[in-house]
Amino acid sequence: MKAEYINPFLKATINVLKTMASLDIKPGKPFVKKDSKAIGDISGTIGLTGFGSGVVVVSFSEAAALKVVTSMLGEQQTELNDEIRDAVGEITNMITGDARRILADIGANFEAGIPSVIVGKGHEITSMGDAPCVSVPFKIGDDDLVVEFSFEEG
Repeated sequence: MKAEYINPFLKATINVLKTMASLDIKPGKPFVKKDSKAIGDISGTIGLTGFGSGVVVVSFSEAAALKVVTSMLGEQQTELNDEIRDAVGEITNMITGDARRILADIGANFEAGIPSVIVGKGHEITSMGDAPCVSVPFKIGDDDLVVEFSFEEG
């Protein structure tokens, strides 16, 4: 996976969470993920086609999801309910859309599917391709958010 594909996801995540939730998040060092276990407790996934085929995953710890959605909606969230699931799906859609816009500027045009949300500690997300999965960790205060993406160029 080319390094130039990492920055669009990093920039998109920072931009979306700043714009939609007024949160400053701190990126960590990207790494290649070796297994299918989600890092968070709730994950949004969205498929990509076009320039290549693959998937984007936005995975939140429970505390991070509650913090982000509380900030977005302006009302305290205390549990992973339908409102949180919907918000995680929409955040995944927004991050993927913003990253797709940036990727298109370098000639990598993607179409995105409809987001799905998976909830549960230790859930697994298996990608169907052989491309490596790049994980970009973020901190929201002491809480974790990870954006993962994997695609094979077409």
